[in-house]
Amino acid sequence: MPEPTSSGVAGAAAFKAAGGAAAGGALLSAIVVMLMTPPRSTREWAVGLISTVITGIGGGAIAVQYFRLQEWVDSVTGLVALGGLIFGCGLPGWAIVRWVFNFIERNRDAGIDEVAKEVKEVL
Repeated sequence: MPEPTSSGVAGAAAFKAAGGAAAGGALLSAIVVMLMTPPRSTREWAVGLISTVITGIGGGAIAVQYFRLQEWVDSVTGLVALGGLIFGCGLPGWAIVRWVFNFIERNRDAGIDEVAKEVKEVL
């Protein structure tokens, strides 16, 4: 049985490494998205960066939980793979946010019944 202190230190190191993989994967996906679909303004750039990073980290966390990949944190190769998973999860974030805001802007003066009808037609 491992000593409680050394187990805690090892757990903290694994947690820190996983955070680095998450941040790295999310940041790289944000850079790729910004280069492929350049923002039209500084405000749009900030929204794109934030939404891509949050989608990468949140979507990556959902994927890790769903596929039970937690043990990947125990190896360098696993951390690289998790970074790639988080990268992939972050890519659609900016597009989704842009679509939602474009829809909201297009329907700015519409009533709730008109918006509901349009959403129902899409679904």
